[in-house]
Amino acid sequence: MAGTDFDIQYIAHLARLDLTEEEQRQLGAQLQQVLGYMDKLKEPEVGGVEPMAHALPRSNVFREDAARPSLPHGEALRNAPARANGLFVVPKIVE
Repeated sequence: MAGTDFDIQYIAHLARLDLTEEEQRQLGAQLQQVLGYMDKLKEPEVGGVEPMAHALPRSNVFREDAARPSLPHGEALRNAPARANGLFVVPKIVE
C-alpha cells in the first residue's frame, strides 16, 4: 500500500532526497491525502460524457514561428554551480 515507510524511502531515494524521519512522516501523510483525493476522482459517474482533448473548445490555435532573442550564453551559465568549457556540469544519474 502506498504511504508506507518503505514506499516513502523508495520515493525519496528515486528523487535523491535525504529525508529525516519527521520529514518522512510528513511526506507520508501528504501522500495519503493526495491518494485519497485521487480515490475521490473515481466516484463521479462519467459514462455518458463525451471525451475531450482540451477543456476549452479550441482548434488550430497557432502562433507565428518566429525566432526571438534568448538568454545570453554567459548569463545562463552565471549561476551554474559547476561548468566546464562553456557547458553545465551535472552529476551522472543514469547508469
